[in-house]
Amino acid sequence: MTPPVETQPARTALAWQRTGLGMLLVAGLLARSTVLAEDLLLVVPTAVAALAGLLVLGVLVPRRHRAGRAAAAAAGDARAHRSAALATALVVLVAVCGLAADLLTRLR
Repeated sequence: MTPPVETQPARTALAWQRTGLGMLLVAGLLARSTVLAEDLLLVVPTAVAALAGLLVLGVLVPRRHRAGRAAAAAAGDARAHRSAALATALVVLVAVCGLAADLLTRLR
């Protein structure tokens, strides 16, 4: 019995989706703290975090899923160094936005 060909690309796509959803969760938490703190300056890191999450979900996930399926069908290399580096940079950006929002809240 052979395993399905689509297993690894599907798991990879789900992992990328979880990354994007986690980034949107951080944006949601930042939005909540913006409302509670009643500080319009906190809208900026919230918007940056939300846009980063949407970029991962709307652009990177579909691109990686297509590339993974094509590589699996052709028995080729499915690594994506540029996409992974961009996703890592976006995750770091969201973390910095969360840190900046927390520091702004504590300073006021």
